[in-house]
Amino acid sequence: MVPSDLRYTKDHEWVRLDGDTATVGVTQYAADQLGDIVFVDQPDVGRTVEQYATFGVVESVKAVSDLYAPISGEVAEVNGELAAKPELVNSDPFGAGWMIKVKVADPSQLDDLLDAAAYERLVAEG
Repeated sequence: MVPSDLRYTKDHEWVRLDGDTATVGVTQYAADQLGDIVFVDQPDVGRTVEQYATFGVVESVKAVSDLYAPISGEVAEVNGELAAKPELVNSDPFGAGWMIKVKVADPSQLDDLLDAAAYERLVAEG
């Protein structure tokens, strides 16, 4: 399932823009590939993130993977629920498993990201 109202990175992060705030998480595909997620390392509120730069780490029973920011800006909020329930990333990656909210610096960066159809093609190509 790839929601059509989101934009995606080639590294399997998603972003949903609401005004000047972007909510960021990882896709269902990424969560499935990682397996059972046991820890999510998130940035501090107030930290600046740059598009395509690492903003955190997700650890699963299989691997440790970097998280890449789909858009530049200042971290406005982190999902505190993930500290106690990192498995939310597996069970609801597009909802309760979101990771950070970013005050967007340059909304035109969304144009560099994949739409749902392009992301589905990327996943299908493996």
